[in-house]
Amino acid sequence: MSRPLPTAGLRPVPARELLAVSADGSRIHVEVHGQDGAPAVVLSHGWTCNTHFWDAQIKDLAVDHRVIAYDQRGHGTSPAAGRDGYSTDALADDLEAVLAATLAPGEKAVLAGHSMGGMTIMSASRRPRLREHAAAALLCSTGSSRLLAESLVVPMRPGAVRTRLTRAILGARAPLGPVTPVSRRILKYGTMGPGSAPDRVDTCARIVHDCPRIPRVAWGHVLADLDLDAGVRELRVPTAVIAGTEDRLTPPVHARAIAAALPDCLGLTELTGMGHMTPVEAPEVVTAKIRELVTTYLPVLPERDTTDVEGKEEVA
Repeated sequence: MSRPLPTAGLRPVPARELLAVSADGSRIHVEVHGQDGAPAVVLSHGWTCNTHFWDAQIKDLAVDHRVIAYDQRGHGTSPAAGRDGYSTDALADDLEAVLAATLAPGEKAVLAGHSMGGMTIMSASRRPRLREHAAAALLCSTGSSRLLAESLVVPMRPGAVRTRLTRAILGARAPLGPVTPVSRRILKYGTMGPGSAPDRVDTCARIVHDCPRIPRVAWGHVLADLDLDAGVRELRVPTAVIAGTEDRLTPPVHARAIAAALPDCLGLTELTGMGHMTPVEAPEVVTAKIRELVTTYLPVLPERDTTDVEGKEEVA
């Protein structure tokens, strides 16, 4: 069984908040935790989540890092996009906007992405700003293609019927409604390991149920047809991979394929008994890996003047 989060229920308070403006004009809500001048870490959450998903990492890392977390478009407090505003290119656009709004020219950061957040990093692998700013990356519980074919959420043998049912689940239009004992059990089965502590299941359930229906469905359609294999091969920064052995949404077969295709893979860590929500299920392991990447790949820079950061729009 996983241990309860030591500060469960207490949200970290950002030092400042801002809006990053993406290529199509979408506003992306960004939180900055910690002190300016500290080593920078950028956190990109997954489908149906928000910045709260990274609370354990933020609480730990913000003591001696500058932690930048943002809400993917349509999640948290980032507004929903227009009908055509959901794509892997949009994920890359938004990440570039966040990097431009929070990092000085040439400043390096460690990028960590969970699930769709990892796909964001893969999608942006050829983008100029990622190559300018990424010192190293961490991909948690993610995949680059064949999500429907490999998913184990539907307890059936592989085949066309299981694939169709999985597609229907990703694109389900029904509202999730309030968190109930039944919905918590369903979420735990689909996304978490069998030994996940009740407080961590509740944390994930509250986050997922808070995601608005329209963006949830729109991103579900994007994930159903995902193909970022080329993006993996172009991610030319030192990259570590983490996966849970009990992950039904992106089973370890995805992590192994990504690790094999990365130009500079630092290794794959498979967490026994963990499901898809590894930053919440195994926060100490994920945080330690981020710290390791910072220590190894991120030079300590002198304190900078944040008034010169490009593209910053402060939230009132």
